[in-house]
Amino acid sequence: MSTEAITALASSALPSLSAPLPLPPEPGMPVGALHSPQSPGFSDLVTQGLQQVNQQLLGSQTDLQQLAVGNVQNLHQIMIRLEESKLSFQLMMQVRNRLLESYQDVMKMQL
Repeated sequence: MSTEAITALASSALPSLSAPLPLPPEPGMPVGALHSPQSPGFSDLVTQGLQQVNQQLLGSQTDLQQLAVGNVQNLHQIMIRLEESKLSFQLMMQVRNRLLESYQDVMKMQL
């Protein structure tokens, strides 16, 4: 098998290998300059996670209001959604606590 056939086979089977590699950063470039502007940053991910948890909590609050009024079709689904929102909130709080602990550890480090 020739090298051209191997290259063609590799580029058709693995298109990511045929893409050119990014150039290394130049000495004066900022660290984040190579990242694409479409990739979400850490703050965007945290904001998106908080919005999802908030939407779940608002949805469970609406479900509770419907339960109090008596407009309930399926009590099991309401209870499942309440538990999901509770677990999401607890997970968010644990992530927050870990981030704060990490931040405090970094601030305590000696230079």
